[in-house]
Amino acid sequence: MINTITSLDWSLVQTFLAVAESGSLSQASRELGVTQPTVGRQIRQIEGVLDVSLFTRQARGLTLTEAGEALIPHARATREAMSAFQMAAAGRSDKLSGSVRITASVFTAHHILPPILAQLRREEPEVQIELAATDGSDNLLFREADIAVRMYRTEQLDIITQHVGELELGIYGASTFLDEHGRPETLDELFEYDLVGYDRSDLLLRGLRQANFPAQRDWFATRCDHHAVYWELVRAGCGIGFAQRRVAERDPMVERVCHDVPLPTLPLWLAAHETMRQTPRVRRVWDMLYEGLKPMVS
Repeated sequence: MINTITSLDWSLVQTFLAVAESGSLSQASRELGVTQPTVGRQIRQIEGVLDVSLFTRQARGLTLTEAGEALIPHARATREAMSAFQMAAAGRSDKLSGSVRITASVFTAHHILPPILAQLRREEPEVQIELAATDGSDNLLFREADIAVRMYRTEQLDIITQHVGELELGIYGASTFLDEHGRPETLDELFEYDLVGYDRSDLLLRGLRQANFPAQRDWFATRCDHHAVYWELVRAGCGIGFAQRRVAERDPMVERVCHDVPLPTLPLWLAAHETMRQTPRVRRVWDMLYEGLKPMVS
C-alpha cells in the first residue's frame, strides 16, 4: 500500500479525470496540453500502479469500468484538495511579479483587451499575462484562470465579483452593403434587409421576441454563433447585425442604423477567487482591467 501511494502522483490522477470526463485520449490531451501518447502512457501507468483496469476501449472512445467508476468521487475529491492547496499557497505570495491568467470571450479578447494588456505590460513588466480567449466558462475555483472578464455575474461561492458597467449595443451594417441596399431607420424596415444572426444560440431570437417581434431563425440569412466571426460577417457585407457600440464605432467599415431603436445592454463583470484576489499581482491586474474597461461601458 505504501508503494502504491508514493507511486501515484497527482498528475496521474489528473490524467485519469481528464480522460474519464472527456471520454477520449485526444480530448484529454488537448485539455492537459500534452501529447496523446503521453496521456495513453499515463493511463497505463496508473492502471499498473493500482493494478486495476480503469477503461474499456470502444469504437467511439473510452468508457469507465466498474472500478474506474468507483474511483471517480475520490479522484474529484483529490482534485478539489489539490486546488485548495495550490490556492492557499498562491494566496500567500506577496510579490508583484509572476503570471496572471485571464479568461475572456473571444470577442472581448480580440477587440477590447489587447490595448489594456499592453498598458499593463508597460507599467508592470514583472507581471506575465496569459490570456485564455474562450466562450466557455473556465473554472476559477480550480485555477483554470485567475481573473475572468464575463458578461454575467458569477454565482459560485468564494468568488469575488465587480460590476464594471453596461455595454451598449447598436445595429450596424457595412458601408458597402448599405450603399447597395439602403439604410433602414426603424425596426420594421430593418426586417426587410438581410440580417446576420446566431446559429444555435437563441439569444437574438429571445431578445426580439421580448420586444414583441415574432422573430424566427430564418429571418437571418447568415448565421454564426462565434461572436468574432459574426462581426466579420457583418463587416464583410453579409447583412445587418448587432454589435457593441464602443467596438463598432471605431470601425470605419461599418455604419450604425436604426439609431432610435431601444436595445438591451450587456453587463460586464470581473470575477476572481477571493484568495487569489488578495495577491498583489492579481489585485494589480484586476485594478488595471477595471480602469481599462471602464471607458467601454455606460
